[in-house]
Amino acid sequence: MSKIALGTVQFGLDYGVGSANKKTSLMEVKDILHYAKLKGVGLLDTAPAYGDSEEILGKSGVSGFDIVTKTRYFKGSVVSDNDADLMELDLDSSLLKLKLDSVYGMLLHNANDALKTGSDKLFGRFEKLKQQGKVRKIGVSIYDHEQLQSIINNHNIDLVQVPFNILDRRLIDLDMFTTLKKKKVEIHVRSIFLQGLLLMDRENMPCKFHRWNGLWKIWHEWLSDNHLTALEATVRYVNSIEGISKILVGVNSKDHLEGIIDASHGELPDIPVELSTNDILLLNPSYWGEL
Repeated sequence: MSKIALGTVQFGLDYGVGSANKKTSLMEVKDILHYAKLKGVGLLDTAPAYGDSEEILGKSGVSGFDIVTKTRYFKGSVVSDNDADLMELDLDSSLLKLKLDSVYGMLLHNANDALKTGSDKLFGRFEKLKQQGKVRKIGVSIYDHEQLQSIINNHNIDLVQVPFNILDRRLIDLDMFTTLKKKKVEIHVRSIFLQGLLLMDRENMPCKFHRWNGLWKIWHEWLSDNHLTALEATVRYVNSIEGISKILVGVNSKDHLEGIIDASHGELPDIPVELSTNDILLLNPSYWGEL
């Protein structure tokens, strides 16, 4: 089974930095899923927040795939019993759209919800859903790596989804792979292309990212010196990290997925120490609108 998994936000929404990242047509989604199955891609990641992604998947047919979905963002500083009820209702709605009786995983979409007063209500409901057979694994989707330690200290989770790429090695620096392995937490990584930014030519990069020109210079010179494409480097790096169970990639065509799978095979030379950053303004796309 391939480590590659499909993120499906582009099946339901326009998504990403580049102008080509438009919502994928239903016909193309069906082609992508057929090819994915042939290539051993066994997991699809979706969410109610991804437009009509769940409906599109249900129409396309997801038999044979593991599905991970997510919760809504819960309002307020305290989690209520009503929030837990809404979470269960949302899952039932997702199952209906997906035309499934159960999903492989369900994640809190907003990691802050796992740290609120009353968050035990959500995790208690998660356990109920597991006992009912509607969910196999429960967990959290995070952006802020500092949240992760607090979450695993306070809640039992089976699965975590976290950003990780060749520039963003916070998980390694914090030794979180070791910590999560000890707790038997499955790791799915996303944002391996930094929403397409790592795959862009420098001349096509939006002006607001020019503040990191020094980093882009190192990146493109290293690629050139080692005769690598950006796609090969980004995918091979993440694929080489022991402890990662699934690598989420978003695609908008079968050819796009084929290119990613082909690029994942091959050697990767030593990576310069300078080719990394802890700058949250770059690593967390939620800040990009403020640049």
